[in-house]
Amino acid sequence: MTKKIENGLFVIWATSLIATMGSLYFSEIRGYEPCELCWYQRIFMYPLVILLAAAIIKKDAKAALYSALLSGFGGLISIYHYSIQKLDFMSSSAPACGRVPCTGQYINWLGFITIPFLALVAFTIIFTISIWILKQSKGASTK
Repeated sequence: MTKKIENGLFVIWATSLIATMGSLYFSEIRGYEPCELCWYQRIFMYPLVILLAAAIIKKDAKAALYSALLSGFGGLISIYHYSIQKLDFMSSSAPACGRVPCTGQYINWLGFITIPFLALVAFTIIFTISIWILKQSKGASTK
């Protein structure tokens, strides 16, 4: 495995760790109760920390396939969640989401940065670099 691939794995692991720590900060320290869609995003983010740590230790670039899948599905949920928060036509028809409404915005930095937006950024970084790792490792194995 090349140094570029190792660095890529480290970057996506660090991204998943920061995203996980951020979500735990918002819920456990700030006391923001996650809505149902936030829980689904956590389901796709949290395992990435362990999966990618194992991939780094084992030097296994094939784990990028799993991180691409998990981050892809998590990103789709983030897009939907962000849409129902920010688009009027989506929020008016948003389904009831449990005790905490999914349309609620605990944070709204600069008028557009919400928790689902932060999750989407992390999922996008992980997905993009995972695809890059898969392409790099495929090219390295054909040489």
